[in-house]
Amino acid sequence: MSVSTVITAAGKNSRMRKDQISRGLNLTNKLVLPFKDKTVIETTIDNALSSNADECIVVLGHYSSEIKEVIFDNYKEEVKFIENNPVDVGLSTSLFNGLSNISSDLALCITADQPTVSTETFNKLIETSLKAENPYNTISVLRRRKTGLLDTAEGLGMPFVAPRLNLMKYLENEDDNLNPILRKIFDDGYVFYGVEEKNKKELVNINHYDDYLSLLD
Repeated sequence: MSVSTVITAAGKNSRMRKDQISRGLNLTNKLVLPFKDKTVIETTIDNALSSNADECIVVLGHYSSEIKEVIFDNYKEEVKFIENNPVDVGLSTSLFNGLSNISSDLALCITADQPTVSTETFNKLIETSLKAENPYNTISVLRRRKTGLLDTAEGLGMPFVAPRLNLMKYLENEDDNLNPILRKIFDDGYVFYGVEEKNKKELVNINHYDDYLSLLD
């Protein structure tokens, strides 16, 4: 079975901008803030490219010019960039647009503000889905509470691996956050497996400036 990666990088950056303003900092999209030797989004992309997925799509939207200025030349040979049109859409639409540009059986779905999720964890997600009794009826997700077979999709989000075409059916004509959609998928009888994190930092999304600082330690 083939696996592709979709990285969503199209958000408004509103919480980070608010934090930067309150701290008197220069307004900078969180995805291009320095992280290790590169930027937040580059670190996420590198971890995804090192995984067992076959290709990588990055979905841009808000601040696409700012992001592409920093990363496009370094990744144009390895990553396919697409842009939302219109720009002002929800996360589910960004993910749908990314999934529409790949042809794989399974999709590793990541948000660009997750630079601490390791290649090892991405591969565990992929392996869990590939080894499932029915990969087309399985979602493997970085756990939030329990590991193993889950009894709820409450609180879950990316990263996860899902059957591409089946996921697209749930995302089409939706413009929402992902958790309500994942709960609907769960209620329809899909099997959800929670994969354990390598370390606690893997569970942190960079939404606020304090999140960013905590991951630099």
